[in-house]
Order: sequence, then structure tokens, then C-alpha cells
Amino acid sequence: MTAAIVPPYLLARIASVQEPGWARAAHAARSTLAIAHEWHSPRSRLRLSIDEGGSLIAETAPAPRREISDAQSREILPGVVVRTEQSPVSSDVTVNDAFDRLGATFDFFWDAFARNGLDGVGSNLLATVHYGREYDNAFYNGERMVFGDGDGEIFVGFAHSLSVVAHELSHGVVDTEGGLNYEGQSGALNESISDVFGTLAEQHARGHQTERASWLVGEGIFSEHVEGHALRSLSAPGSAYDDDVLGRDPQPAHMRDFVVTASDNGGVHINSGIPNHAFYLTAMALGGHAWERAGLIWYRTLTAHTLAPSADFATFAAATLTAAAAEYGENSEEAAAVHSGWVGVGVMNDEPTAD
Repeated sequence: MTAAIVPPYLLARIASVQEPGWARAAHAARSTLAIAHEWHSPRSRLRLSIDEGGSLIAETAPAPRREISDAQSREILPGVVVRTEQSPVSSDVTVNDAFDRLGATFDFFWDAFARNGLDGVGSNLLATVHYGREYDNAFYNGERMVFGDGDGEIFVGFAHSLSVVAHELSHGVVDTEGGLNYEGQSGALNESISDVFGTLAEQHARGHQTERASWLVGEGIFSEHVEGHALRSLSAPGSAYDDDVLGRDPQPAHMRDFVVTASDNGGVHINSGIPNHAFYLTAMALGGHAWERAGLIWYRTLTAHTLAPSADFATFAAATLTAAAAEYGENSEEAAAVHSGWVGVGVMNDEPTAD
């Protein structure tokens, strides 16, 4: 299922607004909700060559291969190619922003985890900008990143936010590594891992350590008319926005407030606040650059190939503790921080166990 950055419940709320001053935003939200997207299975592309001795070698050079297309306000993909690695800078700011943020996401995964692209073997990073008219979302369809321009009243464009770009591309990393079912707790984990990597990519690009980081997903995509900072907050789930039109951020930060709902695929965008906050607590306990230890533990957990697609919060928490123990030792500061983080959100009990 296509994973988009703006939750359907938020778009539905905007679509229901009756006030004349928000007519454009309401129409854009209804149009956005009405568009169905085709999912493409992740592609893997290994670059092979022959050396001077005739041996076949696999090349995984740490350089992105980006291709930006322009949908020209239509809902047809991929659109017209407008920038590649060989192209000059475009006169279109959105094209350049998408190009640069794809590159920053690539740099983050390479520098932090020595991962060469979404699939780990350097496949192209594909993106389409100017999708639809006043399209209020950004999504990854299993093949490419797609950006709407927003309605101008509530959303002001999605390609400008690195955390949004990295979040959506991180869905590709999750899928390549075996995937997590996009429903219930496994779906919330899918969203959470993408939020974690999205915020880490932004911190990496800015050189921010834990204390200085904003811990926001989607900062800057709201217009000045919205009372809110971003779509989600890892440091304080439930506080990202509180607006007359959007309502209040519904994310819980603790299992006692877990939202049981059939909408949003069982609350995948809502309940992701719980594992999001567990990561934040872990990262803050360790300090420094969050991608170096806390992020590495989450990455090792995802890429260990021990998670079932239906993994719930407790299963994932135990797997992160196992990854921390394997990387740093069972009695390490890192393992203790991971355990404390999950205790802090009510997923783990006080007694640590590493399986």
C-alpha cells in the first residue's frame, strides 16, 4: 500500500471544513483523498562490470543517481524528466529542492550506515514533482518519490522539507529489508521507522546533536495560517499542531493512550507516536549525534531480517534490545538506554531482557 506523509484523517478533517475562507484547502483535500495510487514492487539494480583480469565485480560506489521528473500538474507518472546527475541546476526551485534532498537522504544513509541507496546496491533515486493540482501530500509508491505542491492555504509544498523526503524514501528502505505490514502496530512501526530516519537525515544534514535537534517531521510544510510546527513530533507526540481547522495532533506518547481505531489502517500514523517517542528517549539518553548509536541500533534491527512483517511494538522493542546487546554488549550504556526508552512509553517492563 502506498505510504503518504499526510495522514488520511487529517485530510478528511480539512475536506469537511465549511468556512468560505478555507474553500480552496477543503477542495484540495477532497481531491487528494480521491486519488488512488498504484504500488510498484521495490526494484533492485546491481551494477556489474568486468575487471582487467576478466572477473565479474559488483560496484557500489557511494554516489547518488537522481532523476527528477515534472508531472506538470497532472496525475500521471512519471512525468517529463527535467533534471539528472548530468543536468545543470534547474530554474524551478521545487525541482532543485527535490534533487538536493534526495542527495541529502542518500548521504545520510551512506555516512551513517554505509548503505548505498534505498536498496543498498545503488539503484536510481527517482522523484516526480508538481503532481496534480493543489495536491496535499507526498508519497512513495514503491518506485519513486512523488511530491504535491499543496493548496497554498494549509500546505505549501512538500519537496522543501528534508524530513518529509527522507521519511518517504525510508519507506523504500523498510520495504527492501522485508517490510512491515501496513496496518495496526506493524504499520505504526513502518511509519515510525520512517519518521526516525526522516528526522535523523535532517539532523545529519544540519550537523545537529540530540539537544539541538527539532525532532519534528514535516517542519515547514504548513502555511503561516496554521497553528502548528509540523506533522509530528518525536520529542512530544501530540504537540505538533493545535489548529482550528486541523484540530489537535492526536498522537499518543505512551501505551496507556494507544488509539484503537479501524481508520488510517488501524491508526498507523497515530500510534506511531509511541515507538517514535521510545526512539527519542533512547537517543536523548545517549546524547551526541543520534544516528551514531541510537540510529544504528534501529538500523541494525531493521536489517537483521529477524522481524516478521506482522511484528508488534513489543516484538520490535525486544529486537532493538537484542541489536543493542549484539553491537555494544548486554550490559552496555546503549542497551540500558534502549530498554529505558521502551519502558518510558509503556512497551517494556522494568526488567530488561535481551532475546
